[in-house]
Amino acid sequence: MSLVRTLCALFVLLMLLSMGCNSDSVVTAQSARQGDETALAQVGERSVVDSTFDDIKFDMEKTQAFDRSMLTPKVEELFGRQIRIRGYMFPTLKKKGLKQFVLVRDNLECCFGPGAALFDCILVHMKEGRTAEYSIRPIAVEGTFSLDEVVGPDSNHLAIYRLDGDAIE
Repeated sequence: MSLVRTLCALFVLLMLLSMGCNSDSVVTAQSARQGDETALAQVGERSVVDSTFDDIKFDMEKTQAFDRSMLTPKVEELFGRQIRIRGYMFPTLKKKGLKQFVLVRDNLECCFGPGAALFDCILVHMKEGRTAEYSIRPIAVEGTFSLDEVVGPDSNHLAIYRLDGDAIE
């Protein structure tokens, strides 16, 4: 798939995700980060795994089709767990009341241009009654991490990771 078609498909996905978000409540994180990025932290009564995009990376060539068998055991063990991960919001048409957005590894200002790997983005769906505000700054999102394969009209994967968001800081 060409880069232009990939970007167009991602833009359409982002437009669909940003539509229909009316809630005014904005979620904030409830705890400070610990020093170790992969340490288990206690937040209230549940444990949260501090994660990075490196923790969800796996071997895959850019032209290769995704298959779940590519995922590492380290990635698989994060599914269903509460994680906190830092990244950037992919720009949206809407700035407030976001129920969904795409969290990406970097802010797309890299000197090498666009073309992020499949594991460098996470579709974030805020939980019922919670929303987010767009930010150009890095954010930390906390929620339940899972596999959710989003396939485009040409049968190529647009995203594979989902985070049901509880909090943003």
